[in-house]
Amino acid sequence: MAESRYIWLDGQLVEYEKATVHFLNTALHYGLGVFEGIRCYSTQRGPAIFRLKEHMTRLVNSAKILGFRSLPFTAEQLGEACKEVVRANGFQACYIRPLVFHESDKRDLNLDSGIARVGIAAWPWGAYLGDEAEEKGVRMNVSSYTRHHPNVMMTKAKVTGNYANSVLAKTESVRLGFDEAVMLDPQGYVAECTGENLFIVRNGVIYTPGTWAVLEGITRDSLMTLARDLGYQVVETQISRDHLYIADEIFVCGTAAEVVPVTEIDFRVIGDGKAGPVTRALAKAFRAVVQGEHPRSVEWLSYVNE
Repeated sequence: MAESRYIWLDGQLVEYEKATVHFLNTALHYGLGVFEGIRCYSTQRGPAIFRLKEHMTRLVNSAKILGFRSLPFTAEQLGEACKEVVRANGFQACYIRPLVFHESDKRDLNLDSGIARVGIAAWPWGAYLGDEAEEKGVRMNVSSYTRHHPNVMMTKAKVTGNYANSVLAKTESVRLGFDEAVMLDPQGYVAECTGENLFIVRNGVIYTPGTWAVLEGITRDSLMTLARDLGYQVVETQISRDHLYIADEIFVCGTAAEVVPVTEIDFRVIGDGKAGPVTRALAKAFRAVVQGEHPRSVEWLSYVNE
């Protein structure tokens, strides 16, 4: 991330090398933080952040769910800070990472014994699942690790500590030779991947797990809207493991991954082993949106320099 020159920390821009926290920071030791992942895209009108308002709202909601009683900045202020970071670093396209983290000199397990601090970084980041993933697809397995129970770890919040669950599953999958893992919920139904929401297509209908056990993905919501715009029926329902094997198409989505077809799960080829027509149509529509060339661009893009 050497390309980043500045990080926004507690209200001011700080040189990259100086944006540090102490070793005994409680967020580092206990996972007491919440974050967002946001993409900024290059458009003809300059850099534009995708669904900035929704991301900032989810960040504040995540902090509320974790238990922070108050934050030092509003969602609107944090949104402007995201733009400031992009401008300060001179990026046309980048990934943005806001983080609200706990700090306390008591170092106990009581959130109220410390304060909330906020940082925002940005850096150039290409395709999360590989440069050829959107065209060739990715191979997955069903993980041996179960996704969080919604009353064990809060599934509607992007809590830093939650991601140990994803790390276990992702590392296992990569070591087994796959690109990514599908995780089941505590009832044994498909939940999501380690960093993406999942959709299947059967007979022209798009199905996706409901949000009762998964993160309410903003890219997920965007694709559901775009799919309905294109005339597809989208159904939120329980999906079993064997539903995956007999799907006509499977694709996953997320801020980092964007829209990626899944061509194999547990050594079963999905459909004809390549991106299907529904996946391609949605990927094309999504790309048009983020490039500022779609009717939805007006409501979903926040231009950094305007």
